[in-house]
Amino acid sequence: MDEADRWRHMANAPKDGSRILVTIRPSEQGPAEVDLAYWSNGDQFAGEGWRASDSSPGQIIEYAEPELKCWMPMPSANLRRASMPPPWEGDDDKNLDGSGI
Repeated sequence: MDEADRWRHMANAPKDGSRILVTIRPSEQGPAEVDLAYWSNGDQFAGEGWRASDSSPGQIIEYAEPELKCWMPMPSANLRRASMPPPWEGDDDKNLDGSGI
């Protein structure tokens, strides 16, 4: 698996406005899913935080930190690959970014 194709802790996610893939935690609203998000430093409409607008055109979705489980960089174009990776289904801290040894 390519280095870019692995899930990482949200604590290490870039907060420079670049778009990344995020796993949204499962909740009473539904199962875990993947979305395209970016960090916003805030504007006249809302304060700083994680936002997504590409998945729902015309609508900006704001995510609270606890809603997002992990992230990965945008994959490069690969015609043999499905459009989105599956959401991270493992334990939060044990397997992300390696074993932690």
